[in-house]
Amino acid sequence: MTNYLFRLLPPRPTFMMDMTPEEQEVMQAHVAYWADLMQKGLVVAYGPVAAVEGAFGIAILQLPEDESPEPLVANDPAILSGKGFSSKIDLMPMLVSR
Repeated sequence: MTNYLFRLLPPRPTFMMDMTPEEQEVMQAHVAYWADLMQKGLVVAYGPVAAVEGAFGIAILQLPEDESPEPLVANDPAILSGKGFSSKIDLMPMLVSR
């Protein structure tokens, strides 16, 4: 298995505090999407990070050696929404988890 850190970067630093109703719907779809991936055993953990410089979302993915994280991220409803979200994926070669 290969581990990755996915970061969902919102369109603005204040996003968690001033989401529009339309953005709230996008986030509900985003959470449902990642919950489904967790149920399928592809996600170890996910959720928001309330960083001082602005909130963002993370997920720790645990995928088979031959599976890329890019298609999972590309199909995230937040990324597909066209609302200005971006993402970053980093390899976690030495993840220790329980």
